[in-house]
Amino acid sequence: MEHVTLTANGARFHVVTAGEGPPLLLLHGWPEFWLTWKPVMERLAGRYHLIAPDLRGFGDSDKPAGPFGAAEHAQDLVALLDALGLDRVGVVGHDVGGAIMQALARAAPERVAGLFFFDFVYPGIGRRMGMPDRLNEIWYQSFHQTDLAIALVGQSRASCRAYFEFIVERWTHRPHPFGDDFETLVDNFMKPGNLAGGFDYYRAAHAGRVAMMSGTAPTLPPIDIPTCVRWAEHDVLFPFEWTDRLGETFTDLDLACFEDVGHFPHREDPDRAAHEIGRFFDRVVGTTR
Repeated sequence: MEHVTLTANGARFHVVTAGEGPPLLLLHGWPEFWLTWKPVMERLAGRYHLIAPDLRGFGDSDKPAGPFGAAEHAQDLVALLDALGLDRVGVVGHDVGGAIMQALARAAPERVAGLFFFDFVYPGIGRRMGMPDRLNEIWYQSFHQTDLAIALVGQSRASCRAYFEFIVERWTHRPHPFGDDFETLVDNFMKPGNLAGGFDYYRAAHAGRVAMMSGTAPTLPPIDIPTCVRWAEHDVLFPFEWTDRLGETFTDLDLACFEDVGHFPHREDPDRAAHEIGRFFDRVVGTTR
């Protein structure tokens, strides 16, 4: 795997690449950075040119000056594709990465050959996100908007480790999905600016999520790009039942349950995750060359 630093949209981005073939852009969620994709990259490097950036605010990429949402990240990615000399790519994403993919697909559909999602927020979830039975699951989205979150989580490596251990083990179905990489994940969030950088996404997304939960969000045009969604069977954060309205957002949809995993399918079962990604892009790969 090759580590490079690229300048795009006025910021420096740490990007990890591997393999040769049609290009696939891999977008991480929270609490992650490029390393979350390592097991999938190892399995697909013989078939694809894999590009895993640290999003602005995460990992070793530059940090935003304040709230930085999906639309802003999408602008970064268009500029990053330009810097890489790529006209059109397949895109794979999870969690926050999935939200950014939707903004990218609407802002620059000509740059996207296909979309592959693991569990993520989309408009059809609607009011269900804020129903009473969900309050004990979505608390972190409000917590992350406070300066207190940075002070408490970042007080020491022990406090940072305890926070992410709680989050990861709460959201997963198979234990210890990050394995030996978990300590590196903690080290990553102890780097200056990385807690705030990740939390800035939640500050930017807050108004849109409140509008979605209150039923006042504007209706967005559907996305016509070929789309594959593999949604975890045991995601306590985003239940599989929430997939029922995906067809309203994606007109060309391949949806299936990803069995026996929680919120991190690509880490809990990387063999099957890589297989599903490869199988989908084998169908659309002709448009990425």
